[in-house]
Amino acid sequence: MTSNQLGKAVTSSPWARRLLASSSYRQSRRRHPNVSSFRSPSSLTCYHINTATDQNERRQQPQYYFSRPFSSSSSPPPEQPPQGDEIEFQAETRQLLDIVTHSLYTDKEVFLRELVSNASDALEKLRHLQTAGEISSDGGDDAAIPLEIRITTDEAANTLTISDTGIGMTRDDMVSNLGTIARSGSKAFVQEMNMKSQLGGGGGGTDAAIGQGIIGKFGVGFYSGFMVADRVDVRSKPAANATTADAPPLVWSSTGSGSYTISPLPDAVRQDRGSSIVLHLRPECSDYANESTVEKILKRYSNFVGYPIYLNGNRVNTLDAIWLHDPKSVSQDTHAAFYKYISHMYDEPLDTLHFRMDAPLDIKALFYIPSFHQEKYGMGRMEPGVSLYCRKVLIESKSPDILPEWCRFVKGVVDSEDLPLSISREKPQDTKLVGKMRKALTRKIISHLATMAKKDTEKYKTEFYREYGFFLKEGVCQDYESQKPLSKLLYFETSKGMAGELVSLDGYVSRCPP
Repeated sequence: MTSNQLGKAVTSSPWARRLLASSSYRQSRRRHPNVSSFRSPSSLTCYHINTATDQNERRQQPQYYFSRPFSSSSSPPPEQPPQGDEIEFQAETRQLLDIVTHSLYTDKEVFLRELVSNASDALEKLRHLQTAGEISSDGGDDAAIPLEIRITTDEAANTLTISDTGIGMTRDDMVSNLGTIARSGSKAFVQEMNMKSQLGGGGGGTDAAIGQGIIGKFGVGFYSGFMVADRVDVRSKPAANATTADAPPLVWSSTGSGSYTISPLPDAVRQDRGSSIVLHLRPECSDYANESTVEKILKRYSNFVGYPIYLNGNRVNTLDAIWLHDPKSVSQDTHAAFYKYISHMYDEPLDTLHFRMDAPLDIKALFYIPSFHQEKYGMGRMEPGVSLYCRKVLIESKSPDILPEWCRFVKGVVDSEDLPLSISREKPQDTKLVGKMRKALTRKIISHLATMAKKDTEKYKTEFYREYGFFLKEGVCQDYESQKPLSKLLYFETSKGMAGELVSLDGYVSRCPP
């Protein structure tokens, strides 16, 4: 049967005759004289194709073709992307490394936070593998080596060395972890351990427990060292196990120009288990070879890292991250000492709020209300007093996003392992989630103040409200979402009361005649 005969046979059906006579078909024919299509009740598509060039011939020899779409629905099949060769994106390694090291971070001093965090991760990996039994912690030369971070400054040689006694690296580890930009060895380790745990092959616990002490996740922190150094050497010896017992120590070296070398470590240089990062500082960055400068940075960013940090033989991180402890287990003396450390003040805190939350994300928070504030002495508007941490590492000091502005008198710490961070780990990334966290923390503070006003009214009126009533009134005017609960915390003098006697708005209304 020819195509013309097939078209005539199909168009002889009743539904086809109705469609050919319909207005939609005639409009389609006017727009596309040579090709038109329409849908049949049985999901058949009718295509009218006329290749004749003469108008009379076009009228006499129409041809119709019918086809059924792949889908059984009446809607047309989705448009498929054009097929072609799949080609991977290419990257200019030298330019990418330059972006990571010179355009990613706001402050150069952050490099020390990143390298110390990497050292802490190396120690945490070794501790986990020892707990899981994959690396023996008994016997051998490595057994006597403590888990610690050692930092050495050398002003004469203009170098800074960060060493750890962690898991160390083999040649393959150096290639995959140091030679691949944006590949996080710590993240890969957590994924590998989780997979082993799910498959029942060990791994040492739940997903949360495995990744709890791991800090790194982006794989770019190591390259921050090139911000201050014109050459970086990494000496490493892997922890002994069945496959690395005889692995020799190696040295990885690069100038950040797009290439690196890996070679055996000279016999004259000693390297125990773990890794040592040697930064050959640029002349303009020689300050980072100064002990006092390095100590200041360590206490600012890494003072609560879980492993001991020694700077030229002296321990730096002597404080504990008490906000991670059970609130009932922390004494008042410990709170007083910690408050003075984070607030840089000499007074005792008026009140303490220590709690944990799991919505909208996992949060550990520790807030202090000082016994006085500085604004009343004409010292200018105070900065926010709460800093943001992630896994005990400082992310943002005096963050303006954690609490509303009227809460600037509150001092403290907020730590969240679940909060998405920017790749430089200097700011939270998900502003919507930060907003939810801010609302939850604000409600918690207001609820705590309401409890104080109810259970210890005299302390609230004479100590807290006389000092901070102005901030609450500011919140009523500026924080619309908290306006109603804040208004219940306000106290006023009345014409029937004694001079200086305060009464709450609810108390005043309750005394009004009916």
